[in-house]
Amino acid sequence: MPWTKEHIQWLHDTGEVIAISTGENVPVYEFAYDLANEEVMSHWARHFRNHYCADDAIEILKPEGMTKTQYLLNLKFPHKTKSPGPSIRAGDFAEILVADYLAFLHNYYVPRTRYDRKIIGNESSKGSDVLGFKQNNPYPSSRDELIIYEVKARLSENSATNTLQTAIDDSSKDEIRLAESLNGAKQRLYDQRDGAGMAVVSRFQKNVDQPYNKIFGAAAVLTDSSCCVEALAEASSQEHSSRAQLEMIVIRGPELMSLVHNLYQRAANEA
Repeated sequence: MPWTKEHIQWLHDTGEVIAISTGENVPVYEFAYDLANEEVMSHWARHFRNHYCADDAIEILKPEGMTKTQYLLNLKFPHKTKSPGPSIRAGDFAEILVADYLAFLHNYYVPRTRYDRKIIGNESSKGSDVLGFKQNNPYPSSRDELIIYEVKARLSENSATNTLQTAIDDSSKDEIRLAESLNGAKQRLYDQRDGAGMAVVSRFQKNVDQPYNKIFGAAAVLTDSSCCVEALAEASSQEHSSRAQLEMIVIRGPELMSLVHNLYQRAANEA
């Protein structure tokens, strides 16, 4: 299987919290990666690459005369320098990191379907950023959980924008687009012939007859130079449509945009 979780060892809870203006305490995680760890970086690059294109499909899909590396960098991945490529890279990286956080640290089933059907690499995928599913019994139960995360990234420059507030505000839209997001995930799982995944999503399309717990999430993924605690503390959940069901997280790390470019290049080179 292409998926790996070794890199998640670099994500740890600092024990710090940011008390935002509406009283909630938002935990702060640090992503302390190690570029010198060749084995983990290589496994992570494979994991990352397969979100965009399965390894066994690259040779079939790439145009004749184009190398696998060229195919990934020119047709599948967001562009390193051509706008809006860098910001798409940052956003995709942050979403995948939060997906891994939910899957590997909180035991949600997270479909890996968001990027592999993109026609244009330099565009964001539509729908909710990250969907996670948890079933506590073999049969539908009211204790089952669906978590819907909105993820915002600020990985390079300082900015006056409150990234956490933007994630909170956009999270309010996830209720409206949930049916479309579930349908989109199910369609892509069908393309992958993943019947087990489709069955999980199908259960969570039945909220009226078979209710479950619905949780919303807002994540800010920030490079250290853009992580201003005072600014983040001004965030408010007051206007969120499901405030009582909202959880939040801040993830920070050093020079994250350099890491992102390194990861994309490694993923292409090692295909």
